[in-house]
Amino acid sequence: MKIICIGRNYLNHVKELGNDLPDEPLFFLKPDTSIQPKGHPFFIPHFSEDIHYETELVVRINKTGKHIKERFAHKYYSQIGLGIDFTARDIQQECKQKGLPWEKAKGFDGSAQISKSFIEKSELTLDNIPFSLEKNGEQVQKGNSKNMLFNFDKIISYISQFYTMKIGDLIYTGTPEGVGKVYPGDILKGYIGEKEMFKVVIK
Repeated sequence: MKIICIGRNYLNHVKELGNDLPDEPLFFLKPDTSIQPKGHPFFIPHFSEDIHYETELVVRINKTGKHIKERFAHKYYSQIGLGIDFTARDIQQECKQKGLPWEKAKGFDGSAQISKSFIEKSELTLDNIPFSLEKNGEQVQKGNSKNMLFNFDKIISYISQFYTMKIGDLIYTGTPEGVGKVYPGDILKGYIGEKEMFKVVIK
């Protein structure tokens, strides 16, 4: 199983972090050990003083494919979930400044929260999926798939030029603005529409 994460896929988040706007999907990988066990607290790692939440719609691949044409990409997934790409922002910035890869800021153990269930895409309007994150009962992120720079099908088609897509692969499709730091005792709840998709306690 691969965990593929799309960066800079919402304009306001690109502006929020002062990054350049991408011309094509920007992606990186997380190892399978980054999956946060369902219902398990997220423990802030000892090596970072600045862990951020980034809430994202997640596509689960259900068919193996390579060099997938965008017009056929819809056949390679049937469910949408919600996740958090936990990021060690201080480590990431340090790596960027040195011109180094920043996987260790993104792929550490427990850095990929995933919803306890997925929603059939037939129940959703794919180009208008609202999602949000609450931190301690206050909404801190609010996004919608209509605001993605690259939609689901474009992402799948693009990635498949480089990697064979396999059943069970997860694609985190980018986060909207509003990312922020987590602290011990925080409670994060993620929603697609009004449906609660996950709850995670920060330790």
